Amino acid sequence: MQFLIFIIAYPFLWIVSILPFRIFYGLSDGVYFLVYHIIGYRKKIVRANLALALPHLKDEERLIIEKKSYHHLCDMFMEMIKTMTISSEEMNKRFTITNLEVIKEYEEKGKSIMLIASHYASWEWLITLNQKISFRGVAVYKKLANKYFDKLVRDIRSKYNTELVPTSKTIPLISDNQKNGIHCVYGLASDQSPKADRIFHWESFMGVEVPVHTGPEMLAKKYDMTVVFAKVKKVKRGYYELTIIPISDNPNSIPNFGITSAYIKEVEKQIREAPEYYFWTHKRWKHRR
Repeated sequence: MQFLIFIIAYPFLWIVSILPFRIFYGLSDGVYFLVYHIIGYRKKIVRANLALALPHLKDEERLIIEKKSYHHLCDMFMEMIKTMTISSEEMNKRFTITNLEVIKEYEEKGKSIMLIASHYASWEWLITLNQKISFRGVAVYKKLANKYFDKLVRDIRSKYNTELVPTSKTIPLISDNQKNGIHCVYGLASDQSPKADRIFHWESFMGVEVPVHTGPEMLAKKYDMTVVFAKVKKVKRGYYELTIIPISDNPNSIPNFGITSAYIKEVEKQIREAPEYYFWTHKRWKHRR
């Protein structure tokens, strides 16, 4: 059944990926109408999240952000499909890096780099960074239940020679690379809510005390990795800009949870600048106190 679903869906996905951008984003507008106005995908969750995170805004203002966020959500997932066939030249035009020299300077120090992103703007197109660095690029991802779609996602995300590793295999891979002297840039998005049995630390996030993932900090300290934040800005539709924000090149000198706290503050800055580009549909505030 998994294979049947895949072979039915794949031709459609491929056709969508080769559409000219004007038609492509017109189709995305149609997807938005279906997802937001007809299906109402996770509207209750989005509205509850916006009310928690942005209580100072009027209902009308939050509704504007809500609609814009759904537009962006549809664009972003369509853009992931576009990655199947988009050229490197076109990708580099649409996803630029403002300060690549920061990564280059850290590479010269001969230590692996932990690049922490958030579910904001476009985390999918961060894979283009791998074309411009010397270290091996490794992206941590959550494996999909359908093995055929999982392979498709891996193929799409590894298009620029990025190695994908499931969350369950992250620590063994980092450990092996460390033993073998292989330097990497490890990328992961770490702003979602951890499972109840994996809660070790709480932070104030958008004014609400919530549990946070501490894995990136733990790994950075254990394996002495430089830590940076990937700040992605949406310039306009279909165009993004990445700025590397240094957090620490000596993680063991930072008090416990200091790196995690710094990361959360950077995510907050992103959201406050343009909240419509955050991924409001996930249950980020389901655990709070």
